[in-house]
Amino acid sequence: MPVSTRYDGRQVDELRPFSFTRDFTTMTMGSCLVTFGETRVLCTASVEEDVPRWMKGKGEGWVTAEYSMLPGSSPERINRERRGAKGRTQEIERLIGRSLRAVTDMRALGETSIRLDCDVLQADGGTRTASICGAYVALHDACERLVQAGHIPANPLTTECVAISVGIVDSRPVP
Repeated sequence: MPVSTRYDGRQVDELRPFSFTRDFTTMTMGSCLVTFGETRVLCTASVEEDVPRWMKGKGEGWVTAEYSMLPGSSPERINRERRGAKGRTQEIERLIGRSLRAVTDMRALGETSIRLDCDVLQADGGTRTASICGAYVALHDACERLVQAGHIPANPLTTECVAISVGIVDSRPVP
C-alpha cells in the first residue's frame, strides 16, 4: 500500500514549508536565516579584498564556502570539528562553493573573494540544500552592496541558484 502522508502530516509530494530572513545579522555584507521545515541554517557572506595565492594577478575573484553543524543542532550532540573539516563536511563545503561559483562571473568580482559561512542551527534533514539556497541569498545581497558601494560595476551573479532534495518512494520521485 503506497504511503500518502509523512510523519509531519505533509503529502509525500509536498515540500517542507520554507522561508528566508534576509539581513538576519548585520556584521557581514549579506546574511540569511533559511528555514526548511524544522531545519534552520544561518548563512553569511563576508567580503575579502584578496584572492587565494594561486589566483593573484589573474583579475578574477573567488567564491568559497564553509559549513558546520552546531553541537546542539541535532538530538545527539555533534562534536565540533577541530583540525580541519572531515569527509562529510568537506563534501558539503565543496558542493555549496561549486554551486555558487557556477552562477558567478568571477571576472566581474575583480580580485575580491566572498566567503560564505553556513552554520546549521537545527538539523531536521535537507541541510545541504538549505545551505545552498541561503548562501545564494546572502551572496546576492553582498554582491548588490558591493555594486552600491561602487566596488564592482554590476552584480556578478549570472542566474539564480536553488537546491532541493528528492527521494524515491514506490518508484516515484518525492521532495
